[in-house]
Amino acid sequence: MVHALRDPDVLPRNPLIEPPALTSDNSILLDFDGTMVDLVDRPDAVVMDAELGRLIDHLIEVFDRRVAIVSGRSVTQLKFLLGRLATDIALVGSHGAEVHAHTSAATPLRPPELDGVEQAIHFQLAGMPGVLIESKTLGVAVHYRLDPCSEPRVRAVVKDLAASSGLVMQEGKMMLELRTAGADKGTGIAALMNQPPFAGTRPVFAGDDVTDEAGFAAVARMGGHGVLVGPERPTAARYRLADVGAVRQWLGRRP
Repeated sequence: MVHALRDPDVLPRNPLIEPPALTSDNSILLDFDGTMVDLVDRPDAVVMDAELGRLIDHLIEVFDRRVAIVSGRSVTQLKFLLGRLATDIALVGSHGAEVHAHTSAATPLRPPELDGVEQAIHFQLAGMPGVLIESKTLGVAVHYRLDPCSEPRVRAVVKDLAASSGLVMQEGKMMLELRTAGADKGTGIAALMNQPPFAGTRPVFAGDDVTDEAGFAAVARMGGHGVLVGPERPTAARYRLADVGAVRQWLGRRP
């Protein structure tokens, strides 16, 4: 059976407004691609710019290290992208399956069926121009941003492999991923918020994709709120910012 990731808290809302200024009792949780950096055609082409590095340093200082990146990327990928900054923030990777806080690190074992699925994806899709296959610690993603017309073929292959393997088919922006079941950004955030220095604070989570909806719902249940980045759509987030530039400007304001 194909698992469809839908959150019951994702509901149509009135037009969303800009979020209020952050406060000293917040924990800052941030998606990466499409939230802190602009989306690009190739996920391996993303780089940390100097401005973003200074902004993250600012957040680490102001919020006493209560800062986390919550991403579909693996923790290994995030550490490579963030460099030295990765030692001073928490990382929730692989859509919530990996939770690396300041004093603990949890990464499940890679299920053996992923290797067979990855081989099948390469066999069926690797020859398609504009289709990029991304291997992750706990998943394999197929990007078709360079050739949107390939979506029907990509979707058919990934859907069939999800049904035969028991893995989850995760939808994203111009991307489909097969990954391990049992976790999402909401469960990852919940696990992180039980650990110091995050415990007892109000989480704010900013993200741009449907993969972030479980995270928006989770922080709302904890007394915090979500911030949707990008165009208006049905969402569990309470607020919205237009783009990456607006996110950076908002985060740069001192509480």
